[in-house]
Amino acid sequence: MTLTTGPLPAPHPGAPLDVTEFRRLLRHQASTVTVVTAPGDRPAGFTATSFTSVSLHPPIVSFCLNRDSSSWPTVARADHVAVHLLADGQQDLARRFATSGIDRFAGPTAWRPGPHDVPLLDGTLAWLLCRVIDRVATGDHAVVLAEPEFGRHDDGVPLLYHDGRYARLAA
Repeated sequence: MTLTTGPLPAPHPGAPLDVTEFRRLLRHQASTVTVVTAPGDRPAGFTATSFTSVSLHPPIVSFCLNRDSSSWPTVARADHVAVHLLADGQQDLARRFATSGIDRFAGPTAWRPGPHDVPLLDGTLAWLLCRVIDRVATGDHAVVLAEPEFGRHDDGVPLLYHDGRYARLAA
């Protein structure tokens, strides 16, 4: 499939969208950068751009996680998780939680245990402490549905991810 600009071509049923083109297309969606944390013998955490609100009544949010991820076993068992919305300027924190094979909670990461021993990161734009209500296996990922129970936010500008790099809102 070729990505074009301008008028859409006539639909061509049966022309599959390959993985490379699918990924290239999704890079055009700007997302708030989030870090999800979960309690455990060793806490887990990862950077995600798949966070979204699902419902207001009752409040439900979701995020996705690769089931081959090192964080998945902890998230799969967790009753509660925290979703942190990162602020502009927190690219290093986002990169840290996106890096495999390191202790993401070691210094310089500043955090404290919150309710249900869920790790809460210091200095983020906002966080939601959520009760996990469902996990749905979908392809190589799981969609985690969670109900926010506690939250905090500060004024500020979110860290965004667009076209394979961190971005900021224009003034």
